[in-house]
Amino acid sequence: MYSAEAKSLANEQVPEPAKQRPRSDRWETFPPSWLSHHGGACCELAREWVIAMDFAQLGGADRASGPRWLRQKYKWGPSPWPMHWCEVVKRDTIDCGAHSALAHAAFTARGLTALPVQLVQSYSLDAADQWRGSWQAEGVSCHWLDGDHIYHEATGLLTGTDELRIWDGSAGSWVNPRQGSGYGSLVALRVFSDGEGGPLELGWGEQRVQVNSWNQLRR
Repeated sequence: MYSAEAKSLANEQVPEPAKQRPRSDRWETFPPSWLSHHGGACCELAREWVIAMDFAQLGGADRASGPRWLRQKYKWGPSPWPMHWCEVVKRDTIDCGAHSALAHAAFTARGLTALPVQLVQSYSLDAADQWRGSWQAEGVSCHWLDGDHIYHEATGLLTGTDELRIWDGSAGSWVNPRQGSGYGSLVALRVFSDGEGGPLELGWGEQRVQVNSWNQLRR
């Protein structure tokens, strides 16, 4: 759920806080996840396979359709990082960072503008404890858990000039911009864009989201 550059940060043992207000600053300097490339045929062939499979699964449908086949192929769960292209295609289970990286590659290959998205969601302490046990059993960092809030990754799709849709690859569905306050609700999001001259603010449903900054969401 992170790039190779963030490996040392993710492996740090951070004390688990008690109940507290959601803090996106826990992940303020955390980069979005990218799959690594060995620079050889192993990773290039794996990447080409993913792109070819996506085109085959799309089958002439709308290019902006979510790549649900990725969720059918890969269960959501703990996976080690950094991860290379040639490794991800061999796995049965991947986390949200790998799901979002694969979806980003699929949308981009379709000729669409995809943007990495980071989310903070509200769950329960019991759910977090269960996930922590699963991740620790695999020897994988639990940096994404913070009390009853979690860090999550998704993929933004730019439609028109400044309208945003958010694809949650781990769930295999589009994120509803109308947020409540229940289990799994969104607390904050950050959309990454390095395009020069691009919009500084995007419309997501009835909300306006500033790019490259954490946005606390209205309930």
